[in-house]
Amino acid sequence: MVDATDQPPVAADAQVQAIQAELADLGTAERATNEKRYLRSNLYHYGVTVPQLRKISKRIARGCGDHDELMASVSTLWAVPTHETRFLAAALLGDRKQLLNVSDYPQLEEMLRGANTWALVDTIVPHPVGTLSTQAPTESTPVLDSWSTDSNFWLRRSALLAHLVPLTAGQGDWARFTRYADLMLPETEFFVRKAIGWVLRDTSRKRPELVRDWVAPRTQLMSGVTIREAVRRLPEGEQQELMQAYREHRPAR
Repeated sequence: MVDATDQPPVAADAQVQAIQAELADLGTAERATNEKRYLRSNLYHYGVTVPQLRKISKRIARGCGDHDELMASVSTLWAVPTHETRFLAAALLGDRKQLLNVSDYPQLEEMLRGANTWALVDTIVPHPVGTLSTQAPTESTPVLDSWSTDSNFWLRRSALLAHLVPLTAGQGDWARFTRYADLMLPETEFFVRKAIGWVLRDTSRKRPELVRDWVAPRTQLMSGVTIREAVRRLPEGEQQELMQAYREHRPAR
């Protein structure tokens, strides 16, 4: 149980109140304190583990038979300013991602703007948003284009990570991702730099030559965190070549 002197906000919805009671029973004060500090969170934390939350989200998802039920549950859970209820809302999107449609982009964007931590952003993206952008590429492009230049760096990160799942599978819109990546290479924000490298690293699992050929003329433009992630799964000789060029502030080729 978490410290009773630090009471969570009470949801208006009776079903969410029942979930809150379950979270309170599962949580520990030590984990709540450590997690809140680690995530620099301004939300209430119950101190529940991610596997426990995933189990609850899958149970809730079984009761969301259609799109409207899903988005109603997501909205109700997200409205409560606790980390775990918001995580459950985000996880539900992944559990029922096939029910999403382009009309959900405004709600997804609102959630991303209010997430304020990678732990929530990276649950909403890449799987739910990535699936939606793959299913509806024409309608998704202007949304992701807007996110890629937004003043909120979590939205910029999201525009990049929306490409992660399809590109990792050897599919996806490489041209759109690299357009965003080129735009964001000068960024100083760690979470954006990391996202560029993350997508490049996982793309190289199936298409290493694609990543190598994109990185090589840009080594002098990349941050350390970006290039280290990008080359991690390339053959050792190519890693050394690209990293040497990075250290010498020059393009590799």
